[in-house]
Amino acid sequence: MAGNYKDNADVFKALADENRLKILELLMSGEKCGSELLEKISMSQSTLSHHLKTMCVSGIIKSKRKGTATYYSVNPEGAESAVSLMCQLLGVEIAQKECDTTEEAPSAEAEPAPKDKKTVRQTGSRPNGWLL
Repeated sequence: MAGNYKDNADVFKALADENRLKILELLMSGEKCGSELLEKISMSQSTLSHHLKTMCVSGIIKSKRKGTATYYSVNPEGAESAVSLMCQLLGVEIAQKECDTTEEAPSAEAEPAPKDKKTVRQTGSRPNGWLL
């Protein structure tokens, strides 16, 4: 983390806006082009482009060109990096890294987390949701 303050701040900047969280929620269901996002969010095209650029710079989402359209999707590596950064800042460790909510929850017989550290676990109620 040391020395990456600008990069780390970019991650939090990308998540610290209500509109960007709406965009992220839309992208969680799959790749979408800018015009698809515009149909679902009431903002100008230039404002949407600004939000998407901010999120791409942070690494949370990624983009790719197909013809004249740009398609956006959640970047799994960027999302994992953001979760890891948050855990590092809070001094917690990740108990379960899988984000696939179609899997069954771990059984009660699973190895308990160490009592001296906080742990993070995935919730089943929201896709990619994490609880401390």
